[in-house]
Amino acid sequence: MKKSVVKFADVSFNKLVPDATLPAKFKRMLASLPLKERVSGKLVAIKMHLGGNLGYTTIHPLFTRILVKALKDAGGDVFITDVYHRNSSDFGVRNAENRGYSEEVIGCKIIPVAGAGDKYYYQKEVDFKTLKEIQVAGNIHDAEVLIDFSHVKGHGDCSYGGACKNLAMGCVTSVTRRELHALEGGIEWNEDLCEHCDACIDGCRYKANRFDDRGKYKINFHDCTFCQHCVEICPSGALIFTGKRFVDFQKGMAISTNEILKTFDKGSVYYINVLLNITMLCDCWGFSTPSIVPDIGIMASDDIVAVEKASLDAIKVENLIPGSLLIGRELSEGNHLFEKIWGKDPYGQIYELEKMGLGNSDYVIEKVD
Repeated sequence: MKKSVVKFADVSFNKLVPDATLPAKFKRMLASLPLKERVSGKLVAIKMHLGGNLGYTTIHPLFTRILVKALKDAGGDVFITDVYHRNSSDFGVRNAENRGYSEEVIGCKIIPVAGAGDKYYYQKEVDFKTLKEIQVAGNIHDAEVLIDFSHVKGHGDCSYGGACKNLAMGCVTSVTRRELHALEGGIEWNEDLCEHCDACIDGCRYKANRFDDRGKYKINFHDCTFCQHCVEICPSGALIFTGKRFVDFQKGMAISTNEILKTFDKGSVYYINVLLNITMLCDCWGFSTPSIVPDIGIMASDDIVAVEKASLDAIKVENLIPGSLLIGRELSEGNHLFEKIWGKDPYGQIYELEKMGLGNSDYVIEKVD
C-alpha cells in the first residue's frame, strides 16, 4: 500500500521575521491544498473542541481565523461547531467568546453540533457490546465537507485525544457520549466480600477510587491506570481484575468515528492536528495545566490514521518537561509518554481505525517550510 502523506509545519524558525513563524507556515500549508476544488459552493463544518471555563490551551483563535479565511476564500460556506453542554454555561459553544472564539474574531458563526437542545441527530445502528447506536449530530451530518481541526493532548480514559476523539465524542449527542463512556471498566467489586477497610483507597496512588455515601465502591476510570494495586492489596479478595476495558472505549470511539465519516463523500474530510500546548489532560476539564513537551507544530492529512500516528510518534518520552505533571504523579510502565502517564496504550484507537479501513499507519512526512 502506498504511504499516506502527512504535511508538517514545525515551530522552528530560521529568521526573526513573521514569515518564518508557524502561523505563516500554516497559511502556506493551506495554500498547498486544493481547497477551491474541495469546498467551493459547499457547506463546510470545522469541528473543534472549544474547551471551557478557565481553559486557555485549546487551539489559538489566530490559527482558527487563518483556517476560516482560507476556506472562505476558496468559496466555502463555513461554520465552526462543537457540543452544547446543557448543564454548563461556559463549555463548548456556550460562551465560547470567553475564550476568544467569537464570530467577530474567527470570521464565521459557531453552532451546536446537535442543536441547542441536543435533539437534532441521525440514528445509526451498531452492535458492539452495550453500544447499539450512534446518534450522529445533525449539523455534522448535513455538512458537505468536514474539517477535523483538533488540539492534541492527553486523556485519562483513552490516553490520547486527537482527530479520532474530536469526532467520536464531539460529533454525537450526549446520549452517545454516555454510552461510549459506559464501555469503560475492568475492575469489579464484590460487595459481599468487602470489609470496607479502605486499604484499596489508601493504596491508590491516583485517588481513582472511593466509597460513596451509601458505602458503594466507585472507580473513576479516567484516573485509573490499571496498575491493579487495589486488587492486590485487598485483604478479602473483594476486587477482581477482569481486563483493561479502556480498549473497549477506544474501539467504541473508532466505531463512532466510522459512522460519522460514512456520511461524507470520499475526499470531503480533511484532518488537521495542532501539536501546541500539549497537556496531560483533555480540554474538557475546563482548566489548563502546563505543556508536558515543547510545542511541535501542525500536522495535516486526508488520512486520519496517518495523521494520528504521526502526531503520536512526534511526542517523545525524553522530551518530558520537568514539573509539567500533577505534583506527586509518577510515570508508570509503557512505551509512549501518554502510556507512561495514563497506563493505557494511546495507539489502540488508531489501530482500530486502521482495521476498519479508514486509513494507513504507514506514512511519509512532507514538510512545509
